[in-house]
Amino acid sequence: MTNILFVCHGNICRSTMAEYVFKYLAAQAGRSGEFHVDSAATSTEELGHGVHPGTRRRLARAGIPCGEHRARQLRPEEYGQFDLLIGMDGANLRNMRRMLGGDPEGKMRLLLDYADRPGQAIADPWYTGDFDATFDDVLAGCKGLLERL
Repeated sequence: MTNILFVCHGNICRSTMAEYVFKYLAAQAGRSGEFHVDSAATSTEELGHGVHPGTRRRLARAGIPCGEHRARQLRPEEYGQFDLLIGMDGANLRNMRRMLGGDPEGKMRLLLDYADRPGQAIADPWYTGDFDATFDDVLAGCKGLLERL
């Protein structure tokens, strides 16, 4: 089983969207049993909050189920528990490395690295308001990740 953790700043928009999109794609491919997927935040700003309504609406429009997720913060022990820790932008990766004491095993990547757009960030819809653009990028990254795995 491959353990995947998607990480963003608050864990209510991008990382949560990636978690549910990846789970959906894996299920559609008949591969759900191959993965354990979760998401987390680098900040404490949204702890305990549910999925952002914009994320929930965009997932619903795509027919992707969205659970009752509550934002949580990345924990140091999770570096050893996950095979891949996938951030949405460079700030996420920097914060992940700081919080987890680096990346000695090379487990950390950006999601768009899997969409042949290495180093590119997925825009935060909390600031842009553009959940469609975020969804398109998350979908491309998750499809690429699933193909590579």
